Amino acid sequence: MHISMATSAGHPGRPNEDFVGAVPSAVVLLDGAGIPGTESICCHGVAWYTHRLGGALLGRLSRDDGRDLTAVLAEAIEEIAADHRGTCDITNPSSPQATVAIARLHGSRLDYLLLADCFLVLDQISGGPLIISDEREVTARRICTAPLAGVARGTAEYERIRDRCIEALQARRNHVGGYWIAKDDPHAAEEAVTGTCPLRNLHSATLLSNGASRIVSPYALTSWPGMLQLLSTGGPAEIIRRVRQAEATTSHTPAAEVPDDATVAHCNRLHSPNTDD
Repeated sequence: MHISMATSAGHPGRPNEDFVGAVPSAVVLLDGAGIPGTESICCHGVAWYTHRLGGALLGRLSRDDGRDLTAVLAEAIEEIAADHRGTCDITNPSSPQATVAIARLHGSRLDYLLLADCFLVLDQISGGPLIISDEREVTARRICTAPLAGVARGTAEYERIRDRCIEALQARRNHVGGYWIAKDDPHAAEEAVTGTCPLRNLHSATLLSNGASRIVSPYALTSWPGMLQLLSTGGPAEIIRRVRQAEATTSHTPAAEVPDDATVAHCNRLHSPNTDD
């Protein structure tokens, strides 16, 4: 498997809270989340969490033993929770957390796992691209932020309603009927979107953080097939370059007003190192 990667922090001078890394048979992408200024809750921060969780995942995936990906993720979440349970309030709703995307080759198949709002694009040999995502966080966020519609930003009313919206969204996190994300509870891994696909059916597999997926939505700079074409000519860095350009010149959607960390991992020549198939 050949893997090309690119990542970019959304704000100069701030740490990139995304993580991307690979071993010969697998690639991992994480998109960190948390509230700035909450050092009293966790002294380490979101970037620390994503990097530690990503490293723990890669260490397990390097064994190339074909273990269930939900079990791999559950163990990694518990390991990192144990690393800072004694120093940080890891159960606090604002403690560091991360979306997770994993693609792994094993034998003649590709296994995948997604938790929260990241994307996997499978370039199928026939039938066009297959877009796999976990829509539950997006759905929960849309429902919880609905009261903000029509309220002027920067006003006291907006701040008051926004705080209530955040509380409502946090109440849905890692609960049945809400959405699931890697944080302090390893049982969240059991709720991930998982699947498998024969390698013979695929040209490539691409993982994107939601900051990079903006090239398709909300910016509509291209379609998913167009995004794959851009990858073939300019690589992951070209996807991020176009997102950054749009962020600098577009303000027509609320989601587009704040630059976000953006990460892409593109995998082709899909041949597992543990098989001659």
